Amino acid sequence: MNFEHVSVLLNESIEGLNISPDGIYVDCTLGGGGHSYEIAQRLTKGTLIGIDRDIDAIEAASQRLKGFENIKYVHDNFSNIKNIVESLGLGQGSINGFLLDLGVSSHQLDEADRGFSYNYDAPLDMRMDVRSPLSAYVVVNQYPQDKLADVLWEYGEERWAKRIAEFIVKERKVKPVETTFELVSVIKKAVPKGARSDGPHPAKRTFQAIRIEVNNELGILEETIDTMVDLLKPKGRICVITFHSLEDRIVKNAFKSIANPCTCPRDFPICVCGKKPRVKIITGRPIVPDKTELEQNHRARSAKLRIAERL
Repeated sequence: MNFEHVSVLLNESIEGLNISPDGIYVDCTLGGGGHSYEIAQRLTKGTLIGIDRDIDAIEAASQRLKGFENIKYVHDNFSNIKNIVESLGLGQGSINGFLLDLGVSSHQLDEADRGFSYNYDAPLDMRMDVRSPLSAYVVVNQYPQDKLADVLWEYGEERWAKRIAEFIVKERKVKPVETTFELVSVIKKAVPKGARSDGPHPAKRTFQAIRIEVNNELGILEETIDTMVDLLKPKGRICVITFHSLEDRIVKNAFKSIANPCTCPRDFPICVCGKKPRVKIITGRPIVPDKTELEQNHRARSAKLRIAERL
């Protein structure tokens, strides 16, 4: 299987993990195995755990990484990280580093029949894990109009969310919206011509929103980061690469609340709530791709890397 994927912020994230050769590292979003390859190369007695909910990614990465013997593959969602770690005989304070490269992979976008892209005609799917019952088809054809509009607004920040939802509902009363190109056609009818003349593809925000809803990408993030911090060894690192403002805001706020959890009023002379910082934030501002990377990989343009270290 040809699982092409260009790893974003590769050097920066590997450096950010501060890898110990005998440590235990978890690539929570294995993808094409690019980050994992660089981690595995730096391990001697250490172990790498590679997780992905897309079985295609697991199969492709295991081929790419077949020269390494110190890798354990897990077909699961990283939101189940506590159970995954415990199933491998590990527990709190056992992990040296976590890496999360969020969002959809280049392979998923480019593989037409997955339905992630508005550039290819395919059945409306967008599931990262094909075992999931919720697909893009269900969201588009079964969600009530108000709920559909809320998804497009909240997860896509789509200014025409209500109008697009209205047009989708009108269309599906005639016949179900079954393919990506059918959905693109409805979106183009809904978005006024003047708004379509400049900026990104008119379907970009809607497709992003539906993908996030189908895969619950934001719902699992904050709680999972908190759990990962508990699993880290002292001085262990968590590196998170995000691709849009919604993800980045969640990661930023999650790090901030773990680094400064005190809930006492500001005018209290001393802390009485007893909540202690569990991490220090390594990246005051997120790390972004340099000019060279942007020229080589246009999909890196919105990427941001944030790093925190267990105290």
